[in-house]
Amino acid sequence: MARGPNQKKKLLILTRLLLTSSDEEHPVSTAQITAELGKWDIPAERKSIYDDMEQLRQLGLDVQLRKGKQSGWFIGARDFELAELKLLVDAVASSRFLTQRKSDSLIRKLESLASVHQAKQLQRQVYVDRRAKTMNEHIFYNVDKLHTAISDNRVVTFRYFEYDLHKRKVFRRGGERYRVTPFGLIWDNENYYLAGQDEIRQDLRHYRVDKMSDIVITGIPGSGRGGWDPEGYARRHFGMYSGRECRLTLRCAASLAGVVLDRFGQDTILVPDGEQFFTVTLDLVVSPPFWGWLFGLGDSVEVLSPQWAAQEFRGQLESLLSLYQKEE
Repeated sequence: MARGPNQKKKLLILTRLLLTSSDEEHPVSTAQITAELGKWDIPAERKSIYDDMEQLRQLGLDVQLRKGKQSGWFIGARDFELAELKLLVDAVASSRFLTQRKSDSLIRKLESLASVHQAKQLQRQVYVDRRAKTMNEHIFYNVDKLHTAISDNRVVTFRYFEYDLHKRKVFRRGGERYRVTPFGLIWDNENYYLAGQDEIRQDLRHYRVDKMSDIVITGIPGSGRGGWDPEGYARRHFGMYSGRECRLTLRCAASLAGVVLDRFGQDTILVPDGEQFFTVTLDLVVSPPFWGWLFGLGDSVEVLSPQWAAQEFRGQLESLLSLYQKEE
């Protein structure tokens, strides 16, 4: 049989057909393969199709043949299993740091890793209670740029902003550019944060990446990171708020052991205090989110030391109480 001008494209066309249209539940028949090749004016005999599929196997594609009533060819193992793609789609859909448009774009790309039939199972609506998406469309590229700066140990400059009541950007420091040596990116409370050395104020700080604007990687070498520990840094800062750092000791009801270990890690040392309580000493940055977490535990936990921290917590509680007290 004469070879047509598109014959060299045959294996590529078969690969695309199998990847997009076939899976274990939906094999493509010989007739479908012949019809697809016919669109490209590529003649195909039954024997040649078997030979082509064998070549694809040798090239690493997991081509399977099903015989019987619903016979046909299909792709077996793929780079990602369907269950793995579902997890990735759910994570992208529920991620706060991605805008809705970027989420939709990423999900479409994930769908392309499955057959068209499996992709329908990925078009799922993940319900996350009142989940607010970021408004900063550039965060996806900010993260990539910051990774580059961290890898090359280069100072970055940027402007940092908040939103006002009218959802307008209000730049901090009067719009002055920050200069920071990026130490690492931290994922906390569903937001990305950059931790690094503020080269202007000469201290260690962190910044929400979705509030960073106009990031520029400079040619200036960054400061040394020393023994900076990203895990320890994230653990000490509740909600990545700034505050006063201390070595805090708590006395907790025994029933809170799981709560404490979940929050501070399995390597946290719990010291039994009788049968009903334990004490735990933590290196923390005390801040409003921490006091809120502590308040949620009620009378099952007590701040033992340092004394100033116990007094600060008492002050927080008294301020809250005075807000709701009614005059008799």
